[in-house]
Amino acid sequence: GITSIVAVLNLTIESCIRMLNVAGNGIADQSSTIWNSSAQNAIDGKRMTEFNLGSCSLTDMESDPWWKVDLGNTFKIHSVIITSSNMIEYSLDGIEVWINKPDPNENSIRCGRIHQFPVSRSWYVSCDNKRGRFVTLRLYGNRNLSLCEVKVYTTEYGNDPLKGQAVQSSTLYPAAANRAIDGRRDTYYTESSCSHTQEETAPWWRVDLGQIFVVSTIKVTNRGDCCPERLDGAQIHIGNSLQNNGNNNPRCATITHIPLGDTFSFTCESGKMTGRYVNLVLPGDKKILTLCEVEVYAKPPDRAHPGEGREDLGPQNRIRAS
Repeated sequence: GITSIVAVLNLTIESCIRMLNVAGNGIADQSSTIWNSSAQNAIDGKRMTEFNLGSCSLTDMESDPWWKVDLGNTFKIHSVIITSSNMIEYSLDGIEVWINKPDPNENSIRCGRIHQFPVSRSWYVSCDNKRGRFVTLRLYGNRNLSLCEVKVYTTEYGNDPLKGQAVQSSTLYPAAANRAIDGRRDTYYTESSCSHTQEETAPWWRVDLGQIFVVSTIKVTNRGDCCPERLDGAQIHIGNSLQNNGNNNPRCATITHIPLGDTFSFTCESGKMTGRYVNLVLPGDKKILTLCEVEVYAKPPDRAHPGEGREDLGPQNRIRAS
């Protein structure tokens, strides 16, 4: 059948289909690079369309330019979302989306072609859950290829994803606490993927992992459309007590600053801190706590062997909303 391609203005992933953007952890490459506009810019989680802000990739003007991301593993790819820049000379008219498997002898699969692609827009291409490890975007002719963001969505979360339930001290409706563990690093508040408290004294956010885990790494994604300084000074606590809403548990780290739309990693006690509850609390008066994603990488105590080095845990060990 004909692949359906739909323009997306304000993308909201339906709650009944829980999807994960797997491009953000991938490695990107492109046919050439100019002006330090690397391929990796297109998977930095920032959907900013102004080319001069430095968040878009760009190839030289060449014959049949391409951009590719290696997802690291083979996934069922549900869809790809592409965001164009505001530069009319970098038009994406005619861009094609392809899925490639690790074996170069296997045929590539074309998800679709966007015949007309306006500037500063995001477009959705369905890939019908075709399996692949590499996603390639191609233009034909003598052209530049510039991409401001590429998101590759899968409905696969691994063999046995951990579940978490999040709460927070207050909510600026409808930015509930569980938005911060929805598996999406979308950093614009309008994309309905960030939690948000009211302005208050020492706002906090907490996820209940359901049982005690050995926590190796916590990744925190800051808001990308404004006010990154709001998160400055936030503290990460891990433990088993709910005294003071869990904010009295041992401190893992203090966030000094996370730039606009960035994701920072924090390792607690060389990756051996244990607890059921993970809290983020922002000390002080008249504070607002906004989190666009909190990823807790952990394993049960019986799988944590003393003396082990830090384990790079995969998606199956990331805490998600149930």
